[in-house]
Amino acid sequence: MPGPPPKSPDQRRRRNVPKLTQLPADGRKGRTPKWPFATADDHERKLWAELWRTPQAVMWERTHAHREVAAYVRWSLAAEAGDLRAAPEARQLSDRLGLTPLALRRLEWEIVEATEAKQSTVPASNVRRLRAVDPVAS
Repeated sequence: MPGPPPKSPDQRRRRNVPKLTQLPADGRKGRTPKWPFATADDHERKLWAELWRTPQAVMWERTHAHREVAAYVRWSLAAEAGDLRAAPEARQLSDRLGLTPLALRRLEWEIVEATEAKQSTVPASNVRRLRAVDPVAS
């Protein structure tokens, strides 16, 4: 005997799919954290404030990554000014901070709209099964 028939596609589930951390698309709310280094010029302060309004800043705040973000600000501005040694450092820090789409994926973060985050996490296949048992479900 060959065994039981395969499950239908809507009943198959992968158990090893990572659960992505959801970040709010409208970014981090609240005051910009204090600059962690002794001095900062106007360009650094401006970029620092912009970065702390991004969705990724929610996770930076949770992990206390203030100095890493400040280091990224310095390396990034140096790279923009033409320092060839600064460009790879800025790129590596941008990956570690989740500032690129690939970095978001590697960190298992996703940016979602507020309406998406509030939606039910029950898979559609389960909803159909619930309706079969209880027609008023969902």
